[in-house]
Amino acid sequence: MNTEFDIGDVVRVVRNVRDDGTFPGATRGDLLVRRGSLGHVVDIGTFLMDQIIYSVHFLDANRVVGCREEELLAAEAPWAESRFETRERVRNLRPLAINGAVSVAPGAVGEVLKVIRDTPHDIAYHVHFAALPGRTLLVRESALGPLSAAMQEFSDA
Repeated sequence: MNTEFDIGDVVRVVRNVRDDGTFPGATRGDLLVRRGSLGHVVDIGTFLMDQIIYSVHFLDANRVVGCREEELLAAEAPWAESRFETRERVRNLRPLAINGAVSVAPGAVGEVLKVIRDTPHDIAYHVHFAALPGRTLLVRESALGPLSAAMQEFSDA
């Protein structure tokens, strides 16, 4: 397998990395490294023979964490901090339309499927809303807001 990064390369993690139950001394779900953090590749391996895993030493957190290739960017690559991340639940702040017809009302709950950082004016997201089963919308960050704790519990019910 060809690797994008080499040992010694400085990389940036593009999403929060949480313990999956394998990090010594941490509890499953604990935040290990914040998105945007820089680290150095110290080792390269594979998982299930088809995924490249980089061991990255994040100096600020003083941790060596395994990261998949798609979770990393070269340190010099353009980076824009996002408000939300993959799998985070959000609500839309205004009506969302497809071909001029409102398809998602304001306040609808959605789930971020992907963060899109290379748009010209604003970070955008691929978001799935329950109001549009089977459809994914490209939504600008400015059109989304966080769920309050109360809304999160209600939407999970």
